[in-house]
Amino acid sequence: MPDTFKPLTVPELEAMAVRIRCDIIEMVTTAQAGHPGGSLSAADVVTALYFRVMRINPQNPAWPDRDRFILSKGHACPVWYSALAERGYFAIAHLSTLRQLGSILQGHPDMRKTPGIDMTAGSLGQGLSAGLGMALSAKLRGKDYHVWVVVGDGETQEGSVWEAAMAASKWNLDNLTVIIDRNRLQNDACVKDVMPLGALADKWRAFGWHVVDIDGHAMDQVVQALETAGARKGLPTCLIAHTVKGKGVSYMEDVADWHGKAPCEAEALRALADILSCDLEDVELFGETVDG
Repeated sequence: MPDTFKPLTVPELEAMAVRIRCDIIEMVTTAQAGHPGGSLSAADVVTALYFRVMRINPQNPAWPDRDRFILSKGHACPVWYSALAERGYFAIAHLSTLRQLGSILQGHPDMRKTPGIDMTAGSLGQGLSAGLGMALSAKLRGKDYHVWVVVGDGETQEGSVWEAAMAASKWNLDNLTVIIDRNRLQNDACVKDVMPLGALADKWRAFGWHVVDIDGHAMDQVVQALETAGARKGLPTCLIAHTVKGKGVSYMEDVADWHGKAPCEAEALRALADILSCDLEDVELFGETVDG
């Protein structure tokens, strides 16, 4: 059964998203590796899912009736790891071990190593297919759990995403929601310059999905969209969350270079000051310097 966690209010969710963004910066800086840009852009959506919307139980991660979550853009796992730790799946101290040999927190999510990970991710374009299978399984077995899949907008250039989209509407999977992190940047360039997506919402509608455009950083919009996902009976839901890559950090926002680059200590301190809206001298990393 679900745990007794009280869902957070919108202001509380906004505060938690700030905390998660700080965790992301500290994790990637300590590891000196990882993907801050796309982790920061997805922070509000992931926060709303784990601290208000999803039916889960951190004390029983394998609970059969839990909602399922897949981060198909697996390189953005720092945001997922932070949410899992803050929600109680494992000790927050593990966050400082990101990408270390023997850590439970690998560079991409691994369901064999990390409590709360429902699907290993890393190869882009595969997460929605896995989510489709989970949602179809629920329908066939009479289960009422919901499946949530976060994909990157650059990831939707993959043909396998559209194969899964076509199949989901064929099977009337109204228990499946895909959330597109529409930050308009991918590995090293703008999505429109690599492979334009055109009328993205119209494409998903043409594939038989109920589509909603939202501001992916307006927590009230995020919560409303997530809480009403699945309301259109017989239709899977696509939420296009318009976001900013590197959200919250002034020098990272809308800069493709921060897709997969770790900040140095000075840059990390500046990032934390931006996220916390405070003076630079008021912040520190993990209570000490990175190499302290």
